[in-house]
Amino acid sequence: MADRLVPVLVALGGFCGAVSRYLVGVAVPGPDPLGTLTANVLGSFVLAAAVGVVRSRRFRFFLATGLLSSFTTYSTFAVETAMLGPAWGVANVGLTYGLGFGAALAGLLIGRRFA
Repeated sequence: MADRLVPVLVALGGFCGAVSRYLVGVAVPGPDPLGTLTANVLGSFVLAAAVGVVRSRRFRFFLATGLLSSFTTYSTFAVETAMLGPAWGVANVGLTYGLGFGAALAGLLIGRRFA
């Protein structure tokens, strides 16, 4: 039988992630891509760190499927990158993927230490 609480946890996580993403955008000064970059790098780190640490199936749904999927913002990243033009767009892609992978690697290493 399916766990009826999972959709509620995903929705609650999604709400928390969306509000958190908005707050990052408000808190990070500068042009819009900096807030998106910050959210995506931070989200990569937290998700990677949680992979080895979080054992609860319900909490994984809340955190990964709900909170972090609404906190990180690929569609916003794509639109903002396109609006930057070719030179700055390429720089934004490089920074986002480079820092994102670096944050994910750091998160995996830290998560394994606590697993």
